[in-house]
Amino acid sequence: MKDFAAKFLGSCAGLGYFPFAPGTVTSLAAAIFFVTIPSFSNPEVAGPAIVAVFIAGLWSARVMEGIYGHDPSRVTIDEFAGQWVTLLLLPGGWFTAVLGFVAFRVFDILKPEPVNAAQKLPGGWGIMVDDLLAGVYASLSVRIVLWLLSLFSVTVPL
Repeated sequence: MKDFAAKFLGSCAGLGYFPFAPGTVTSLAAAIFFVTIPSFSNPEVAGPAIVAVFIAGLWSARVMEGIYGHDPSRVTIDEFAGQWVTLLLLPGGWFTAVLGFVAFRVFDILKPEPVNAAQKLPGGWGIMVDDLLAGVYASLSVRIVLWLLSLFSVTVPL
């Protein structure tokens, strides 16, 4: 039962078993979830949800590493949490969500420091923390893009 629960949580209800790009598929699902659930525009709701997903991710990632080996691609709860971190304090809307999705995938794949160093942490910590840091980088990058667009009086669709 423990293994089933870890696989269910860690793979985001099976998205981690998608045949190609399971991390991207899960990030997309997380962005859609974040944008379509109105209460997630409130950091007082989204913040604790991210903490809960992070804690579940620490446990499920550790268990799944025991089953599949180091940092298995089937673990995608880290992408879910990282995508939510990206969107947490950004203005709402689809345009911002798309920018956040793309930025998060770029930073999650490229893993600039200290994202790369964080993935070397033991157990579920390495799996989860590197994506949270990628989410912070992505969020800051989207903020910079939105700021630059505002300098040129570009109207951003929401």
